[in-house]
Amino acid sequence: MDDRMDMIDRGKAAADARSWADAFELLSEADAAQPLEAKDLEQLATAAYMVGRDPESVRALERAHHQYLEAGAALRAVRAAFWIGINLALRGQWEAASGWLGRAQRLLSRHEGDSVEAGYLKLPEVIQAAMAGDHVAAYQAAAAAIEIGQRFEEPDLVALGVFEQGRARMLQGDVPEGLQLLDEAMVAVLADELSPVVTGIVYCGVIEGCHSVHALRRAHRWTEALTEWCVNQPGMVAFTGQCLTHRAELLQLRGDWAGALAEAREASGSFHEGMNQFPAAQAHYRQGELHRLQGDLPAADESYRRASRWGWSPQPGMSLLRLAEGDRPGATASIGSALAEVDNPIGRARVLPAAVTIRLAAGDLDAAQKAADELSVIADQYSTDTLAAIATHARGQVLLARERPDEALAAFGRARTLWSQLDAPYETAVARMGVARSCRLLGDDATATLESTEALAVFTLLGATPDADAARELATGRPPRTGALTARELEVLALVAGGRTNREVAAELVLSERTVDRHVSNILTKLGVSSRTAATAYAYEHRLL
Repeated sequence: MDDRMDMIDRGKAAADARSWADAFELLSEADAAQPLEAKDLEQLATAAYMVGRDPESVRALERAHHQYLEAGAALRAVRAAFWIGINLALRGQWEAASGWLGRAQRLLSRHEGDSVEAGYLKLPEVIQAAMAGDHVAAYQAAAAAIEIGQRFEEPDLVALGVFEQGRARMLQGDVPEGLQLLDEAMVAVLADELSPVVTGIVYCGVIEGCHSVHALRRAHRWTEALTEWCVNQPGMVAFTGQCLTHRAELLQLRGDWAGALAEAREASGSFHEGMNQFPAAQAHYRQGELHRLQGDLPAADESYRRASRWGWSPQPGMSLLRLAEGDRPGATASIGSALAEVDNPIGRARVLPAAVTIRLAAGDLDAAQKAADELSVIADQYSTDTLAAIATHARGQVLLARERPDEALAAFGRARTLWSQLDAPYETAVARMGVARSCRLLGDDATATLESTEALAVFTLLGATPDADAARELATGRPPRTGALTARELEVLALVAGGRTNREVAAELVLSERTVDRHVSNILTKLGVSSRTAATAYAYEHRLL
C-alpha cells in the first residue's frame, strides 16, 4: 500500500512537472495495483490525453463519473461527463459526444442553484448555434459562459468563452473585434493560468481562427508560442500534431518547402496514431498543396484524396490540380461545386482565388471578374494584409486578361509589396510574374526580364517546377526545356528504364500502383514520347539517368 501511495504521489508530481509519460505510467501502475479514486482518475485521464491515449483517457473519466455519482457528488459527475463529451467531439465521434453532453445536461437539471458546471454546459450551446449558422446566438451563449466563469473564478471557462466569442464575431464579419477577443483568450494561456488540456485547445483554436481570416502574422506568433509550449513538455503527444501542421503552413509561406513537407508528414502520422481524423486530414491537404506546387501531380492527387477520406475538403487544391493536369472543364466544374458548398465569407475567401485562376484559364472573363470582385469585398471587410494581397493579385489577373496592362501592373506591384512584407517568397515571386507579364505587354522588356528572372531564381530554389518553367519562358522568350521532370518522376523513370513493371515500382517506392500509373503518364507527356521504351531511350540520350 505504501508503494502504491508513493506511485500516486510521484505520478501527480510528474503531472505537475508536465512530464506526461511518467505521470501516465505511474498512475496507471498504481491503478492496476488498486483502482484509483475519482480525483486521481481525473489526473490519470489528463495524463492519458496528453500522451495521445485518448481511449484510456475517456475510460478513466467514465470511471470517475460513476464514482462521483455513487458518492452523491452530482456536479463533479456533470463535469466528468462534459469532458468525456468534449474528448469524443474532438475525435469526431459526434453521436457518442452528444450522448455524454446530454447526460451532463440532464444531471445538471436535477441540481438546484447556480454552479460553474452550468457555465461549461453553455459551451455545447455555442457549438450548436455556430453549426446552425446563428453566430449571434453563439456569441450570446459564450457571453453567458464567461459571466458564470468570472463569478466562480474559473479561468478555464472564461478563456474558452472568450475564444468562442472571438470566433463568433469573426464569422459575423467583425474580424478586428474577433481577433481582439482571440488575443484576450491568449493572455490567460501565456500567463499559464489554464489547465493543460484547455491551454492546448485554446492555442490550436486561436491559430485556426487566425488562419481562417488570413491573419498570418498573429498565426505565426501564436504558432511559435505553441511550438515552445509543446517542446517543454516531455512525452506529450496531444496538440503536437496540430503544432506540426501549423508549423508546416508557416514554413511553406516562408519558403522552406522541404521542412514544411516533413512537418506535414510527421503531423499526419501523429494524428493517425491518436485516432484524430480531422487534423490528420488537414496535414494530408498540406502535403497535397506542396506536391502540386512542385509539379508532383500524382502525389498531390493521392494526398488530396486522403484529406477527403479523413474529413477535410480537398478544395480548392483538387480543382487547381485538375487545371494543372490540363482538364479545364473538370477544374471549372470542381471549383463551381466548391463555391456552392460554402456560403460564409471566410469559407468563400479560401476558394475564390482559385476560382479566378481557373475561370480565366477557361476563358470566362465575366465569371472571373465576379469572383475577383467578391474577393475584394471580403478583403475590405476583413482588413488583413494577407487577404488584401490575395485580392489585389486576383484583380491584377483579371485586368491583365482584359488587356489593361497598366492597371494590372499597379495591382501586381501592390501585391508584390504586400507579400514581400509578409516574408512570403513564393507568393512574392508569383506577383513578380504578374508584373513581368504586364510590363511585356507595355513594351518594357527590360523590366519584364528582370522581374521574371528574379521569380525564376525563387521558383528554382523552392523546387516549384511548373512555375520555374513559366518564368524561364518569360525571361528568355523560349519555351521551357523538354521533359522538366520532378525528383519523384526521375526516380520512377530510372526504375522503368531498368525494366521494372508499375507494380514493382510501386513496391520499391512505397506508392500505390495508381500513383505510379499517373507518374508514368506524366513522364510520357513531359518527354513527348508514347511508350516506356521511347522514354527509356530519351532518358539515356539526354542523360536524365
